[in-house]
Amino acid sequence: MVMAQSLFITLKKEYPQSQIDVVAPAWSVPLLKRMPEVHQAIELPVGHKQLGLLTRYQIGKSLRPRQYDRAIVTPRSFKSALIPFFARAKTRTGYRGEMRFGLLNDIRPLDKAILKQTVQRYVALGLPANTPLPPDVPLPILNIDTENQKQLVDKLSLEVDRPIVGFMPGAEYGPAKQWPVECFQELAGLLANENINVWVFGSEKEKELGANIASGNPNVSNLCGKTSLTDAIDLLSLTRDTVTNDSGLMHIGCATGRRVIAIYGSSNPDYTPPLSNNAIIMYKGLECSPCFKRVCPYGHTDCLNTISASDVFSEIMNI
Repeated sequence: MVMAQSLFITLKKEYPQSQIDVVAPAWSVPLLKRMPEVHQAIELPVGHKQLGLLTRYQIGKSLRPRQYDRAIVTPRSFKSALIPFFARAKTRTGYRGEMRFGLLNDIRPLDKAILKQTVQRYVALGLPANTPLPPDVPLPILNIDTENQKQLVDKLSLEVDRPIVGFMPGAEYGPAKQWPVECFQELAGLLANENINVWVFGSEKEKELGANIASGNPNVSNLCGKTSLTDAIDLLSLTRDTVTNDSGLMHIGCATGRRVIAIYGSSNPDYTPPLSNNAIIMYKGLECSPCFKRVCPYGHTDCLNTISASDVFSEIMNI
């Protein structure tokens, strides 16, 4: 969703008077409200793998009075093209995918050799079909709610008088994208020696992970499960640096303007790079990388284990 903001920025540049509405899952609606390019977020109450044909029809029908000139469908699934079709949007743009002929009337081929990055594929859909590719990609920038930020600092008893480094140790995809918790622990200790505080960000699922990192280190605040997605935006904007796996929170960190140190294991920074001019990529590029597996097929996960805490610490201190 953060990468999709690059598409929205592109559309506003191409069509300054355009009104952009976004149909999206409920969890992403607060995030969309932090994007100044978006006029309205329309909630899609259908699960990730559910067809929900009647629901999609009802939403599409309800949107007909808006008489959309154009709809852009970023996923390549059949079901994702249904709402624009039911809404009778005049031009319905998307890549060739699951039998979508008829649903889309501006179907484009996807050349993965040219459009190597996910964000490039999104942005290209917002440009005329004959535009030279790959396109320039504008960087996402999320709005910060300073009032909410102040309330969170008070509520969570956070210290902001010293430098802060944010940790994002989770990765929903699987352990082959997660830098070892022991490395985060060691890095937190090295930062504590320099009088630098650490805030650990994540969902309820990462609560135990955050607790392990914070164990025995008073300089570490475990915020996992204590903040919403938009809360994380506001707090991350207070950090000096963030250390993160290749995850959704990595893109959030980039969009707040903080310096991001992104650690890559089974994935490839050429495919989903940190969208920032202020990012450092830690990637070994081993012979077996990238495998894009959830769990290391060889059982050693050397792509992550060979990135040491001292290596990351050196990058943090190299300002």
